[in-house]
Order: sequence, then structure tokens, then C-alpha cells
Amino acid sequence: MSSVGGSSLGARAWPDVPAGAMVVVPLGSLEQHGHHLPLHSDTSVACAVAEAAVGGFDGALLAPALAYGASEDHEGFPGTISIGTEALTGLLVEYGRSAGRWAGRVLLVNGHAGNVGALRAAVTLLRSEGRDVAWFPCGVVGGDTHAGRTETSLMLHVEPEGVRNDRAVAGVTTPISRLLPRLRAEGLPAVSPTGVLGDPSGASPHEGAVLLAELAERLVVAGRSWRVDPTGRLVG
Repeated sequence: MSSVGGSSLGARAWPDVPAGAMVVVPLGSLEQHGHHLPLHSDTSVACAVAEAAVGGFDGALLAPALAYGASEDHEGFPGTISIGTEALTGLLVEYGRSAGRWAGRVLLVNGHAGNVGALRAAVTLLRSEGRDVAWFPCGVVGGDTHAGRTETSLMLHVEPEGVRNDRAVAGVTTPISRLLPRLRAEGLPAVSPTGVLGDPSGASPHEGAVLLAELAERLVVAGRSWRVDPTGRLVG
């Protein structure tokens, strides 16, 4: 969760912050990721994607991560701390309003699917108020849902020292669409006692490096075109 040299917002003194700059904000969570991945995996991945992409935007600044999210479905596992959709929505609205006093644009780079409801509500409101805010999902097309091969590969590249491969076990591989009703009603422990939705087998740092590069490239392309859909999400 480090920052990139001169693009770091937190490391600057206020006279060195240019008015009208784009601010890139990683958004993650603190929630269980099976027996083998750290609780902050979503935040680590969001930070890595944002860091890899920020240099692709002229004069953009990388803000410190927002490291708590809406993780109610995971609260049956020790270590998870969720602030919920309502609180996260309020936080994002106030963040966007405050940053919007001097920043030209705010780009939220989201590493946790559970944050999407708050992002849609907050960014839609901010845009209706005339603030140029958008969000981008760190989703991998065709990837598994949670703590499987996709996230494990990304973390083996981003934070290999945090991955406990000897403890990795396969989780439930049923399509998420079939699991959602029970997951929403009873929480993730009722669906997968290990907390994993997918199978981490075959994960590798090389695959993680490829996935990260693809995510960063998609973010740069989307951020440069700045086409925003009705939910506030960058298109492209």
C-alpha cells in the first residue's frame, strides 16, 4: 500500500498540490480471504492497480487508500470489519465534496465488489451536484469470485510475503448467480465455510503480473477517455 514517488498526495505539502489535478483513490476492504490470503487483499490489489496506472494520467495524484468497505456478508469470519453500505456511501460523498474543492477529477479505484452499491449511490449524487467523479472496478473477466485463483495470483505478484500457500484450499465453485440468494440471506459462512468462492490451485505470480498489467491498462484507457455511465462507472 505504498505510493508512487512524486505522484503521492499524502507525501506533499499543500503548496505543492496543483489545483485542478486528478486524484486517484484506491478503495478496498478489510475482510476474510480464506485461510491463505490477508484480510487487506482487496485494498492491496486496488492500490497496486492505481499505482501502476497513475503515471498514465498527466499530473494525477495518488491518494492514500480508503481501506474499509461494505463487507456484511463476511462478518461471520473473525477479522472482518465492515462499515456497511450506508456509512460507506456517506464517506464517499463527503470525500468527493471535500476533494472537489480543489481537485479537477476524483477517480475511485475499487477492489471490492461489495462496495459497488455505495459507489453507485455516492458517485451518482456527486455527479448530479456537478462534481467530476467516477469509479473503476478491479474486476477480471472470467475470474473466480473470492480468494480463488484470480485473487491469489494477483496477491502472489503484489504481496507474495502475505500469501500462505500451504494453507490454500479449494472453496465452493458453484456459479455466484446460484449462490447469491442464500449468501445474501445467511452470509458467506453458510455458503462456504472456508470463505473461498473458487479454487486457488494453479495461481502464480506470473499470472498475477499479467492480470495486474491488464487491469492497469484498462484503467488508463478508461480514465483517459473519461466516459461515465449512469452509475458513475468509467466505461472502457
